[in-house]
Amino acid sequence: MSTDPSPKTPRGTLREIAALFLKLGTIGFGGPAAHIALMRREVVSQRGWVDDERFLDLIGAANLIPGPNSTELAIHLGFIRGGWRGLIVAGSLFILPAMLIVMAFAWAYVEYGSTPGMTWLLYGVKPVIIAVVLQALWGLSRTAVKGVFLAAIGLAVLAGYLLGLNEIALLFGGGIFVMLVRNGHRLRLSRAQAILLAPFSGVLANAAAANSNGATSFSLLTLFLTFLKIGAVLYGSGYVLLAFLRNDFVVRLGWLTNQQLLDAVAVGQVTPGPVFTTATFIGYVLDGVPGAIVATVAIFVPSFLFVAASAPLVPRLRRSPWAGAFLDGVNVAALGLMGAVTWTLSKNAIVDVPTALLALAAAVLLIRFRTNSAWIVIGGGLLGILYKATIG
Repeated sequence: MSTDPSPKTPRGTLREIAALFLKLGTIGFGGPAAHIALMRREVVSQRGWVDDERFLDLIGAANLIPGPNSTELAIHLGFIRGGWRGLIVAGSLFILPAMLIVMAFAWAYVEYGSTPGMTWLLYGVKPVIIAVVLQALWGLSRTAVKGVFLAAIGLAVLAGYLLGLNEIALLFGGGIFVMLVRNGHRLRLSRAQAILLAPFSGVLANAAAANSNGATSFSLLTLFLTFLKIGAVLYGSGYVLLAFLRNDFVVRLGWLTNQQLLDAVAVGQVTPGPVFTTATFIGYVLDGVPGAIVATVAIFVPSFLFVAASAPLVPRLRRSPWAGAFLDGVNVAALGLMGAVTWTLSKNAIVDVPTALLALAAAVLLIRFRTNSAWIVIGGGLLGILYKATIG
């Protein structure tokens, strides 16, 4: 199967594509899984743009390239229905509502973030965010951890990040390592030789990705290039974004604090659309509207380019044992990064007994009862306000 538009796929008007993806971007609460479910209902069940078989093919295509999977699925669907113009319209309008809503939250945060009401709200929201990420880890691990070997890779990446290794090196190193171990025989290498060679690929990736540490003065160009890099290399769930954001904006550049990063993620959870619009919030906090626009464009541009470039290649890539092994390694490495960053950020979010209880209750609701995360985040904020107001 191919993702190219064909005579077998009826073409739609750009107005039709725009209306659908503007709607999906506005009501798309609940994260990537919810977005994909909404898209299936609209384009498979109700409109018949594609059948289930082709829809699954497109999900696989999105998993093969870096970037936010549900956004890339929207871009693929726009391409199938309306060609290159449909690709741009679908992706842009799926992102636009979230971008505007996040900018409004960022404005309120900058103007009123230091007021008691906002502080109390975030007191309750932050531990819930930790639970949301733990839920994502739990769900993704059942798919990504395919045996003891991959589990060991994930744990090694977690330890490496906590020891200060570069997140890009760990992500790609994990993918290359698994690819070499599984496919070493195709290069006439023994399994032992592949295991010995793989760490050198991680060293090379680390050298290529290394950045100087220490605070750096703000510039829009640096903001653009940093988010462009993140958008171009980030595999896995949008929650993996946490690792990249913390390493770049908290540790390397010194432009944000851990608390500001948690606040940015919290806003991303209570708004619809892709989690990657966390970049919009960060851009606004750093430089107002220009920063928000630059950050948003930079992090999403690679997705459009990757979809455009990969669509004709999807059938061959999905059958490749090399690509499959690489993705297995990258996905489990992404889980390791998520786990490490969650541990680090939990120190800023879970600060006393009430926040610990709130995080535990949120985790139970999310994992055991599958409650919508947006409602739990809102509930956590309201409980934070109520608790702080009660104790004075």
